[in-house]
Amino acid sequence: MSSKQATVREKKLHARKKTLGQWLNQEHVAGVVCTSPFIIGFFLFMVVPMILSLYYSLCNYNILSPPQFTGLANYIKAFTQDPKFVKSICVTFFFALVSVPLRLIFALLVAMILVRKSKLSAFYRAVYYLPSIIGGSVAVAILWKRMFAMDGVINSILRNIGIQTSISWLGNTSTAIWTLIILAVWQFGSSMLIFLASLKQIPSTLYEAAEVDGAKKGSQFWRITLPLLTPTIFFNLVMQMINGFLAFTQCYIITQGKPMDSTLFYTVYMYQQSFEFYNTGYGAALAWIMLAIISVVTGVLFATKKLWAYEGGL
Repeated sequence: MSSKQATVREKKLHARKKTLGQWLNQEHVAGVVCTSPFIIGFFLFMVVPMILSLYYSLCNYNILSPPQFTGLANYIKAFTQDPKFVKSICVTFFFALVSVPLRLIFALLVAMILVRKSKLSAFYRAVYYLPSIIGGSVAVAILWKRMFAMDGVINSILRNIGIQTSISWLGNTSTAIWTLIILAVWQFGSSMLIFLASLKQIPSTLYEAAEVDGAKKGSQFWRITLPLLTPTIFFNLVMQMINGFLAFTQCYIITQGKPMDSTLFYTVYMYQQSFEFYNTGYGAALAWIMLAIISVVTGVLFATKKLWAYEGGL
């Protein structure tokens, strides 16, 4: 190869590198432009508020006056001087630990029914998913409150079937929390769709082989369906448990934590401290405590996952 040919080849190679560099720069600019709204929004509406919240949690702050740094005083107050803090945690744990398993059980049962093919399968799936869309709305919460009122439809149904009663569902400390649990269980649509998608991924050959071996439907469920669904159960459990700890609208609209704080969800108490009692610094501390609680619960679930969740392949 002559020196002239080598020079021409080097020029072509340099031109290709230059073109590739320009293309990469264009791709880089396009990527930054397309992702910048999310990045800016994430920092403005997530990172900055979290930093401010952490700072306010270390201050005596009531929105109306400048914050005064007090260190860990708000956290010490929560654990040593505030009985409602403990009460709200107990109520929230009870709500989450009861409503989440019930919701997952109903979601799995409905998913196993809807997995069968029929002409109205799509319609039934939409109907069962609808409560998850509207269930967290203020309108549904107000409707639910009227249903369980003294003169509501629930007591009317009980009287029509021969049960002469006028139970104050929302005014009784032993029944008020259950009205919120029932509402939460009713919103099982999202978990149901996830279970439904997972059920369709289980090979039918496994059930055919089990039938050849003489396994009954119950045995097939416990030995094939349930083990293969454990990863999905774990995912739903983590997501729904977090949602359970962060439940707010139902309690705030229906009971406001009454009667006698028997339905005082943690998020409602945090809202009351921050915006009703103007203890914003203390409310910020409560928010960070809840973040720690959710992190611990999620960590425990992940730590115990290997004990019961199937991680093998099909």
